[in-house]
Amino acid sequence: MRLQAISEPASSNHLACGKIQGGISALSRRSFLVDALLAATGCIFAGASGSQQTTKKLGAVVTIYSARSHARNIVDRFLMGYEMHGRRHMPNFNLIAMYCDQVSPDDLSRSRAQEFGFKIYPSIPQSLKAGTAKLAVDAVLLVGEHGDYPNNAMGQKLYPRYNFFSQIVGTFREVSRSVPVFSDKHLSVEWKEAKQMFDWSRDLKFPLAAGSSLPLTWRQPSLELPLEVEIEEALVAGAGSIESSWFHDLEALQCMVERRKGGETGVKAVHCIGGPAVWEAMQGKLWALELQEAAIARSQTTESRNLETMKRRTRDPHVMLLEYKDGLRATLVHLNDYLPDWNFAGRLKGGEIVSCTFRTPEDTANNFNCLVASIEKTFSTGKETVPVERTLLTTGILARLMESRYRGYQRLETPELDLSYKAPADSGFCKGTEAG
Repeated sequence: MRLQAISEPASSNHLACGKIQGGISALSRRSFLVDALLAATGCIFAGASGSQQTTKKLGAVVTIYSARSHARNIVDRFLMGYEMHGRRHMPNFNLIAMYCDQVSPDDLSRSRAQEFGFKIYPSIPQSLKAGTAKLAVDAVLLVGEHGDYPNNAMGQKLYPRYNFFSQIVGTFREVSRSVPVFSDKHLSVEWKEAKQMFDWSRDLKFPLAAGSSLPLTWRQPSLELPLEVEIEEALVAGAGSIESSWFHDLEALQCMVERRKGGETGVKAVHCIGGPAVWEAMQGKLWALELQEAAIARSQTTESRNLETMKRRTRDPHVMLLEYKDGLRATLVHLNDYLPDWNFAGRLKGGEIVSCTFRTPEDTANNFNCLVASIEKTFSTGKETVPVERTLLTTGILARLMESRYRGYQRLETPELDLSYKAPADSGFCKGTEAG
């Protein structure tokens, strides 16, 4: 997924709606920003500190906190607020502690700690307890994306998400208390580890949020498939790096097809195709090309949609074929350099084709606004707002697709992905437009 740094705190035309009274000598920068919002005429925002709600304490566990990292895109929004529905929203959370695994030349963790008043601890347990003997936070952000970590033989980046999560759970057990956790992107590179993370959340009864920003970002058009919809075939056309962006393909697909009649049933088999074989498979019509055409028609690309242009423009093409247990077939067409975005198309019973694009604004990364809003809701209510089973399933599919590629593009049976769940009535994505 394209990584974009979010903007610095809003300029005065966002924050100063009237004359602000009082000085800032006794206030942290974050407190000043929030109090300024409340003091300024007409600037009352949901969730701001100083409201009737008690401000919750937040802990963050990150691999790296640099200018172009997911930690910045997520943690910064809890520190500085973000735009939603044409207004600036300040989360009702105060980041008090952080564990940062790696420090890069463009590190932000130290400057943010000084600016916003949180403390960086040398270990995960210490950060969650803020140097005390008890759990000191009401929720935990785990952002295990980016940083200098090795790849395994299959090309999977070995981010320490499972290791970090196990330390978080170990701390919960030590203090006999658990709180909501968000884990960014896919849960782990291995199905067994991902399943263990899910099981821990159920055993200790804490809400677990996870996954990509794509299921929650704006869609054009604003397509919400009804529950119990009958889907005959589905496709997502996307782009980006192997593994990391394939996960976005899967989450974009899954948030749509999980709404089908009978609910999610799990995946029977996967098959990854790469290189020149992609074009042969396309010409052989191994998937519905009318769905591919409908998805790409929603893209922001200006390229011609004919096969020769795709072949000339695409770097390292891949196609992933998924066979669900209930008979649904879905395809991920991954066309680097040809496509700049992620686009869905599905054929419903009766022949109607529906489609949309998932908005990932290149200049603002505002798709993270929608993700953080969902995280904030889970942290505030103590209830999962989107099914974490979705990300458990996409994690397992991704691991098997990487194995299929590694094994010479073999079709692989996936008996472990026997996972059923029901989608919520409201999938929770941002409705309307980014400016609306």
